[in-house]
Amino acid sequence: MSTATQDRSAFLRALSGERLATPPIWMMRQAGRYLPEYRELRAKAGSFLSLCYNPELAAEVTLQPIRRFGFDAAILFSDILVVPQALGQKLWFVEGEGPRLEPVANAQRLGEIDGQADADVLAPVIETVRRVKAALPRETAFIGFCGAPWTVATYMVAGRGTPDQGPAKDLFGKDPALFQEIIDRIVVASVGYLDAQLTAGVDAVQIFDSWAGSLGPEDFDRWCIAPTRRIVEGVRQRHPDARIIGFPRGAGRLIPRYVKATGVDAVGLESDIDRTFARDEIQSLVAVQGNLDPLVLRAGGPELEREVAAVHAAFGAGPFVFNLGHGILPDTPISHVERLLAAVRA
Repeated sequence: MSTATQDRSAFLRALSGERLATPPIWMMRQAGRYLPEYRELRAKAGSFLSLCYNPELAAEVTLQPIRRFGFDAAILFSDILVVPQALGQKLWFVEGEGPRLEPVANAQRLGEIDGQADADVLAPVIETVRRVKAALPRETAFIGFCGAPWTVATYMVAGRGTPDQGPAKDLFGKDPALFQEIIDRIVVASVGYLDAQLTAGVDAVQIFDSWAGSLGPEDFDRWCIAPTRRIVEGVRQRHPDARIIGFPRGAGRLIPRYVKATGVDAVGLESDIDRTFARDEIQSLVAVQGNLDPLVLRAGGPELEREVAAVHAAFGAGPFVFNLGHGILPDTPISHVERLLAAVRA
C-alpha cells in the first residue's frame, strides 16, 4: 500500500489512527438486495454463486453503491464460503434459506477434501479485484475480506448456518485435534486468499467473525484469537503495511483482548456494544468501525438522525469509520441511506 494511497483516502487515514472531523463511511452489505440495480444483475447471473464468480458482474455490483452514494470505501462482492469451496467442499445456495455445504464432521470427510485451496477456484474473485481497482475513483479505498476460521468452520462442520453453532462446539469438544486441523486448513487458505487480494489491488482487508460471540472466554482465545492472529501474521509477512480490520461480532468485553493479541489495525463494533466501554477500552487501542443498528437505518425518521449523532458523539474524537453494526437489511429504503449519508457528512 503506497503512501500516496494513504494520503488520498480518508478511510485509510482513519485506519492509520488519524482523527477526522468528518468520518469516512461505508456499510457492510452496501452492495445488495436493497438496490434495484443489484437485483437486476442478480437475475441476470441466475444464481448467487454465479454472480460471485462472474468478474464482470461482480465488479459491477461492487461499484454500484459507490456510483449511487459515493461511499468512502468499496468492499469486494463475494462470500466467505468461497474458501471452503476452494478447499474442495461442495457449496450451493438455497433460495431464501442461505448456504449449504456437504458437512465435514469427521476425519473421513475431512480426508475427502483438499489440504490446500485451489487457486483456480478463487481466480475469478481475484480478477474481480483487478477490475474494480481499475474502475474506482482515486479517493475511494477498496476493501477485501475473508471469513474468520471459527465462523467458516461452523459452516463447514454443520453444512449450514445454525442458531448456536452447536455442531462445531460438539466437534471441538469431542475431537479438538480434528477441529484444529479444520481451523489450520482455513488459516492457510485465508492467508493465501488475502495475499492474492492485496496483490491484485485491495487497500485493506476485513476478517469477518460473525459467530465470535458464541464462544466463552477460553474457547474465544483458542478458536477466535489464535487463528486470527496467525492470519494477520501471515498476511503481514507478505504485505508488511497491510491494513487489517477485525470484526469479532458479539465479542463485547473480549474485544480489547482480541485487539491486543491479534494485531489488527481496527475493529468493527456490533450495534449493542456499550459505547462508553468501546470508546475507553477499544478505541484507545485502535481505530473503531460501526456501530449504527441496521434496524434504525431501515426505520429512518428522526431516530436515525439522533442515532447518527449519538454514534458520532461516542467515537468522533478518535480514529473512527462510520458503519453499521452488521449488514444493511434488504428492505432498507434507499432514501434512508441517503439521509444517513447527509447526516454523517453534515
